[in-house]
Amino acid sequence: MISHPSRHCTVELQALPSRIGQVRRIVSAQLRYWHLDSLIDRASLGVTELLSNVHRHAQPDKTCTVEIELLLDRLKVSVRDHDPRLPVVGDIDDMAPLATCGRGLAMVAAMSESWGARPDGESGKVVWFTLPVSAPTVAPPARPLRRAAQDKPAHRFAEVAPAAEGLRPEHAPARSAVAG
Repeated sequence: MISHPSRHCTVELQALPSRIGQVRRIVSAQLRYWHLDSLIDRASLGVTELLSNVHRHAQPDKTCTVEIELLLDRLKVSVRDHDPRLPVVGDIDDMAPLATCGRGLAMVAAMSESWGARPDGESGKVVWFTLPVSAPTVAPPARPLRRAAQDKPAHRFAEVAPAAEGLRPEHAPARSAVAG
C-alpha cells in the first residue's frame, strides 16, 4: 500500500531483497516530486540499510512500513517493523577489515544529520534518520531574451536603395513628414 499526501509518503511491504529496490525507486520518485534531487542518493542509501536490517534481523515477520516526511527544514525517513529489539551499533574499530555486515547503521549515522531508534507499541520499533533540506533555488521563469539596443543597429529612417531606372521597389517604405 502506498499513500502520499503532499508532505508525507508511506509504503508498507515485506522487507525482501526484490522489494527493497522498489522502495528505493519510490523514495527517489517522491524526492524528485518534492524537488529534493540532492537528497536522493543519501535517502536511498539510508532506506536500503534500514530495510536490509529488517530483512536480516526482524522477527517474527519481515513486514514493515517505510515513511518519508518533508518537515520544515529536514527530511525524515523512518522504518517501522514488528520486532521490539532495538538495533545496536557496533564499534567500527572492532570490526574485521573485510567484514561484509555490521556497518549499516554506522553508515546511516555518518551520512545523516541525526538518527535513532525507539520502541513502537508493545511489539515493534521505529528506526529513523534525518537529512537537512536546504531551501531550493527557484529559477525565474524562462522568458525570451530581448536584444539590448546597442546589439541591434538603430535606423532613424528606413534605408532605401536607389531604384533602377523606371523600376519601383515592391514596397516603398513610409517616410515621416515630421522633421526629426
